[in-house]
Amino acid sequence: MRSTREHWTGPPGLFDGLAASLYGSAVDSLAMALATVGGVGRVPVASGTFGSLVAVPLLPALAALRAGSLAGYVAVVLGLVAVAVWSAGRAEHVLESRDHSHIVIDEVAGMVVAGLFLPGTWLAVGVGFVLFRIFDIVKPFPANVIDGRVEGGLGVVGDDLVAGAYAGLLTRLLLWLL
Repeated sequence: MRSTREHWTGPPGLFDGLAASLYGSAVDSLAMALATVGGVGRVPVASGTFGSLVAVPLLPALAALRAGSLAGYVAVVLGLVAVAVWSAGRAEHVLESRDHSHIVIDEVAGMVVAGLFLPGTWLAVGVGFVLFRIFDIVKPFPANVIDGRVEGGLGVVGDDLVAGAYAGLLTRLLLWLL
């Protein structure tokens, strides 16, 4: 039987002690489930695009939340970003790879940040999605710096947060001009 320590190569967790434990294995499984957004990240092609699509149906509902409670919306966004940073960082250790293609929670977080600037219409969400994918691939400044220099979960998620902000702002501008 394979030990937990073979699976998780990082330092022992707070409750792990010196020996491998069920806790460490369960936390790794939770982190992987979150980081891959329930396995969506394991799609063999364009996993980032599929990860971004997961957020699409959430954005109109989140826009309605924002209209009713900006504080509630900010709490949801900050909570999602925190979970994304934690799970992406832990998943990097489990997968033994920096910003592995299976990690797609960063795309969800980026799309939710784009939603900060979007009205709750399907047109806005569609345009925001396309622009987010472009900015996520191109990585304009400072996304390129974050992607290249920041380690761990913040490095995985940070560039997508920038891409999301750019996509949301540009979508808002385009919709205003039209």
